[in-house]
Amino acid sequence: YGNEKACGEGVARAIKEGIVKREDLFIVSKLWQTYHDKENVEPITRKQLADWQIDYFDLFLIHFPVALEYVDPSVRYPPGWHYDDAGTEIRWSKATNQETWEGMENLVEKGLAKSIGISNFQAQAIYDLLKYAKIRPATLQVELHPYHQQTELVSLAKAEGIALTAYSSFGPTGFIELDMDIAKSASPLMQHEVFTSLGSKYNKTSAQVLLRWATQQGLAVIPKSTTPKYMEQNFDCVDWNIDEEDMKRISKMNLNLKFNKPTNYFPTEKLWIFG
Repeated sequence: YGNEKACGEGVARAIKEGIVKREDLFIVSKLWQTYHDKENVEPITRKQLADWQIDYFDLFLIHFPVALEYVDPSVRYPPGWHYDDAGTEIRWSKATNQETWEGMENLVEKGLAKSIGISNFQAQAIYDLLKYAKIRPATLQVELHPYHQQTELVSLAKAEGIALTAYSSFGPTGFIELDMDIAKSASPLMQHEVFTSLGSKYNKTSAQVLLRWATQQGLAVIPKSTTPKYMEQNFDCVDWNIDEEDMKRISKMNLNLKFNKPTNYFPTEKLWIFG
């Protein structure tokens, strides 16, 4: 996301000032699509670690199960989806998920990552990975919210002992900021009658109800906020319960509506990776 140096500066300052110790932090980052060739995995991970000013990641994820042609960091970083600076050309790499995963396993063997995992993988890609993985993925991170509940994928992760992390717990909210038409046309979850009414019933905010709906299913959540008040409120999503009938009420809202897919950003490109 182009913010690792800034994050690293914050971490280094906090450690230097004695606010935290490195072992108190759980730092996660991801491998971008342009570095999927096995020989590129370690060098870019070392660059990212240097930007963070740390020696290892607690968790390192494959961002998307698709490989793009290598773009040298000295040419453009972060590289984005397109090969050229003008943003007009997509180039595919021949790297397979298997060789990328082998590169990820190498990170664990060298102590550059404590754990490795996957993001935005669908069922068949997971089944395939489990056939050859020497180190099984510790976690699967996917878009998951009441409009996109992915119940079968959740069941698969639980059956295989893969921890599931849900991102975009508030549905279209974060994507409206990106001027995404499909997000702007969707009813905002935090203003939806279901969540405002449940918020009143449980004396919680709509955001807290949305997060508890996920955590009550045994899922981890990673809501984004830069407001201290909302950050504090977001923590209140584990020590209270939503009634079973209310959970079912939320479950009926599923629309299989996915916002974070490349064709929503680049509708003219042949990036049908969730087809």
